[in-house]
Amino acid sequence: MNAKLVLFLLVFPVTLWAQGFSGLGAQVDGFATPAPNPVFDFPEDHGPHPDFRIEWWYVTANLQGADGQDYGLQWTLFRTALAPGEAAGWRSPQVWFAHAAVTTPKAHFASERFARGGIGQAGVEAAPFHAWIDEWALSGADFDRLDLKARGADFGFDMTLDALGPLVFHGADGYSVKSREGQASYYYSQPFFDIEGKLILPEGTVPVSGKAWLDREWSSQPLSENQTGWDWFSLSFDDGAKLMGFLLRQNDGTTFSASTWITSEGEAVTLPADAFRAVALEKHRIAGREIPTSWQVTLPERGINVTVAALNPNSWMDLSIPYWEGPVRISGSHAGKGYLEMTGYE
Repeated sequence: MNAKLVLFLLVFPVTLWAQGFSGLGAQVDGFATPAPNPVFDFPEDHGPHPDFRIEWWYVTANLQGADGQDYGLQWTLFRTALAPGEAAGWRSPQVWFAHAAVTTPKAHFASERFARGGIGQAGVEAAPFHAWIDEWALSGADFDRLDLKARGADFGFDMTLDALGPLVFHGADGYSVKSREGQASYYYSQPFFDIEGKLILPEGTVPVSGKAWLDREWSSQPLSENQTGWDWFSLSFDDGAKLMGFLLRQNDGTTFSASTWITSEGEAVTLPADAFRAVALEKHRIAGREIPTSWQVTLPERGINVTVAALNPNSWMDLSIPYWEGPVRISGSHAGKGYLEMTGYE
């Protein structure tokens, strides 16, 4: 076991480690909680919020090589806190970990990193923007043009992202409700990135280009104690419109859903609770679990009735906290590409 993983096991909150993402439903006292009617302050809010328990900077991308081959890319930096606030050196209560992945139709590569805050190994600076853990980094003079890089044992990438549209705020102006009990997060996205660069794969270096989506979210208890995981969709249609929608699965078999419709011009429309519907069509057995990798997604008020299917059903993130994440293809009333993340499947 590598030394960084040993350190991570020592400092990572025990309940979250044991329960995976469902641990986000556990209440921890002392942390700040999201409140309605947020007022965001940029570029400051692109940086960390150490008084909140959990936070992430999350990039997904659909890519294509010169030969038409499809690929997917993920890079995520997570911050989680043992206690609110920040301190210098080893007294810092902040813990950082990161995931990187590349997906092809036939292969899925994933890697992770761990770090303790306060010692310079990982962190985020708002302006100029710099998010890093070891040599993995997302950085740029501002949030509109970013460089992204990571390397795993058998893959890597070096990319440039250019924003062609505005930031999008989910829920009520960025206050995103996650349960009927009222749990919430602050949540905004930049879903209008063009991305290009190179993938480093076992067969060699592949120049690629495509579209990327960046999510920013922070909270202290984003799930309720009755929720076990989520199915999150970011869908980009060929006509330029986009849809973010998620299902949060309850212990009793019901779900709570929320969604945002995004026009091609960047106008965000928050849809009523449970307007977004996703029903599993096919399941794929991977890592001893039955994972739904084909879905029927409907949004009647926007005329959406589509099948969302995985580019590679084996896109299992076999990491310390395992989950499924990969690129998807959209067909039916609308065509397009997107990304799907599914957590909490046992």
